[in-house]
Amino acid sequence: MNIEVPDARSIAERLPRDTVFRRVEVLASTGSTNADLAARARDGETEGTALIAMEQTAGRGRLDRQWVSPPGMSISMSLLLAPRPDLTQWGWLSILAGMAVSSALTSVAPDPSAVTLKWPNDVLIGGRKVCGILSERIERVDGARAVIGIGINVGLTREQLPVPNATSLALEGFPTHPEPLVAGVLGHFDRYYRSWSLRGSLRDEYEERCASIGAPLTVVLDATHSVSGTGRGVDEYGRLQVATASGIETFAVGDVVHARLVG
Repeated sequence: MNIEVPDARSIAERLPRDTVFRRVEVLASTGSTNADLAARARDGETEGTALIAMEQTAGRGRLDRQWVSPPGMSISMSLLLAPRPDLTQWGWLSILAGMAVSSALTSVAPDPSAVTLKWPNDVLIGGRKVCGILSERIERVDGARAVIGIGINVGLTREQLPVPNATSLALEGFPTHPEPLVAGVLGHFDRYYRSWSLRGSLRDEYEERCASIGAPLTVVLDATHSVSGTGRGVDEYGRLQVATASGIETFAVGDVVHARLVG
């Protein structure tokens, strides 16, 4: 099921009039939306561009993993921002992206309770990952920029999914029309971003949405190290706090596995 290329003007018209996203651009195909915006940021482009592509041929995920989207099956979008909070707070940006996707999907879900958010930014439907997020910082003499990449599995079949624990909107019975989907994500991100820009943290809002809080879980640090406990909350930087047998431990990175999803 190939999804149509959305209309940039239609997406823009669905956003708030004072949105940070002053430029919405749509491509049928590109190597990487993140790489495209990073290059433009280095050339001096300012905050406010949302670049959307229906195919990526050279995308990257976390830990430099390949993120390639088949034509017409996924939506890749990247956001160019010039955040005001201190650089120490920029870890929140990818968290905001996860919150935005989670909120957008919950609003159109056949069963809203099936949409969950796993620390830090994994959006799940029925326990399976539907979205990948990658944030990058671009240094400039006039101030750093941030590029936030979001990839959503929309029309992928079970055979096309990159890993067994992934899913797509089509497989889960979600609406797949791209314009309201993209506009929903951008609109929610805009709202969270404005609030974070004023406060430097969205700790309460995130803890309310994140299923890792209060859940038995394991944080996998690498192939030989992991820590088990119960999600306690996040700190002012968005780092996960876990209640373990030896006390509260805080994690800035790690793959979280929820005990109730194992098996």
